[in-house]
Amino acid sequence: MQNQIFKKHEVGVFALGGLGEVGKNMYVVEYQNEIVIIDAGIMFPDDSLLGIDYVIPDYTYLAENQDKIKALVITHGHEDHIGGIPWLLRHVKIPKIYANGLAVGLIKNKMEEHKGIHYNLLEFFENDIIRFKHLSVGFFRTNHSIPDSFGVVVGTPHGKIVHTGDFKFDFTPTGPDADYAKMAKLGHNGVLLLLSDSTNAEIDAFTKSETTVSENIKDIFANIKGRALVATFASNIHRVQQIVEASIASRRKIAVFGRSMERTVEVGQQMGYIKAPHGTFVSPRALKHFAPHEITIISTGSQGEPFAALSRIANGTHKQIKVQPGDTVIFSSSPIPGNQPSVNKTINQLFKQDANVITHSPLSDTHTSGHGGSEELKLMLKLMRPTYFMPIHGEHRMLKIHAETGIACGVKRGNEFVMDNGDMLALTKKSARKAGSVPAGNVYIDGKGIGDIGSVVLKDRKILSEDGLLSIVITIDEKNRSLKGNSVIVSRGFVYMKSHTELTKELSAMVDNHVKNLLSKYDTIKTGLIKRDVIRLLNDYIVNKTERNPMILPVIKTL
Repeated sequence: MQNQIFKKHEVGVFALGGLGEVGKNMYVVEYQNEIVIIDAGIMFPDDSLLGIDYVIPDYTYLAENQDKIKALVITHGHEDHIGGIPWLLRHVKIPKIYANGLAVGLIKNKMEEHKGIHYNLLEFFENDIIRFKHLSVGFFRTNHSIPDSFGVVVGTPHGKIVHTGDFKFDFTPTGPDADYAKMAKLGHNGVLLLLSDSTNAEIDAFTKSETTVSENIKDIFANIKGRALVATFASNIHRVQQIVEASIASRRKIAVFGRSMERTVEVGQQMGYIKAPHGTFVSPRALKHFAPHEITIISTGSQGEPFAALSRIANGTHKQIKVQPGDTVIFSSSPIPGNQPSVNKTINQLFKQDANVITHSPLSDTHTSGHGGSEELKLMLKLMRPTYFMPIHGEHRMLKIHAETGIACGVKRGNEFVMDNGDMLALTKKSARKAGSVPAGNVYIDGKGIGDIGSVVLKDRKILSEDGLLSIVITIDEKNRSLKGNSVIVSRGFVYMKSHTELTKELSAMVDNHVKNLLSKYDTIKTGLIKRDVIRLLNDYIVNKTERNPMILPVIKTL
């Protein structure tokens, strides 16, 4: 595909996901005949996306320009950065995928669930430089809520483009230190464009260290008399290790519940990120052999997800675990915006069953974010000293606030760019401009399908979920051009038919009279016209009669 969006001598930078939203991160750097992709994530659906499992970016532009693609580079192993890889590979030819450490293990584990997809996964190390004809890729270590998190440096003929990845500045981390010297050196040598994580741009503070949380969790465990049930993000391996250490210190065995948590623990143990003496982890079936004060349960469900392990434990539908008086449930997480009602529901169900519940609060630090607050964002800006600045990974208000932070930290006003997914930033050594856009909508994944769930389907699902379905079965005798018996009304989620016999008789009679009138008017039976007229007739009547608007589905049988 011939690119007409930006000029041949310019470097193009754009996002296919991650701008105006938290999730499905995917960023692209393009120069002449070379493309480097950074991350390929998913976004989890909100309540309006009924029946949708994941949201991924529109890969149209990459598919049309796949001969230019040199590599996909992964910053770290969270789902909003690696979750889209199987779907991307089904539609786009990616010659090499580069990742480090834990992300390598998580990607391999993920691809085992998608048999038959070829991929070429290579491990990079923090001092590597991957060179192509025009572009190059380097790395610097950062701190985040998952091990082996990196920023990415894309070298271009016009200067360096730095992508921070997700980061915070943790001066007492549970893993290796971030590479502050390399960050400072990058800034000293000159950064053309900085793409920086905006998730916590609104928080005017330094994010608490993981070490602080670790000590608090150990203190809490030391005072628990019964079973300890801990819910956290499955991807937060640092936190899982902290829970393991607290369990060992209080002489507890650990059982893991929830598919994603089981996968995290398995990969984490294989790669040495989760360390515990042999026999610490036990199968769920073995829990009956231990006293309550000897048990820790680690589970998914910290966000109140309806089918996660903790939610099923709380509502009593879990097959293996029931809440016992004396249980202490620890939420080692903070609710993602929009999830608070679901979390509150789970907490109330646990209290109702006499469990003790501990949530993250100023009095009990059971969680800390993996993203830097505004003070850390300022530090990154001061270290990098970019000429141009493009905030990434955040809702629009976060991007705007981060852009103003950039100006306060020395970025020249007019050199900050708050973009939308698909917007192209065209760069040279001395200029930057918005240069048009590429396709960058949402693609919805329903089960194992992809791309077949559009806005019309989602609208239909919303109607069905709120007002139900009314089906009218009409049988027509083609030879005599007449109705065969009365039309049959079937309700699903609209009204209980046995309690509304008068209404259904009324609707059936209306339809019969209207269809008889249509049959007498036309020489041929026009089923499409009949269906449209029946929908219009019933829709107006039902809305006026019931103040509900069900989906109306006429079915015409001909004899």
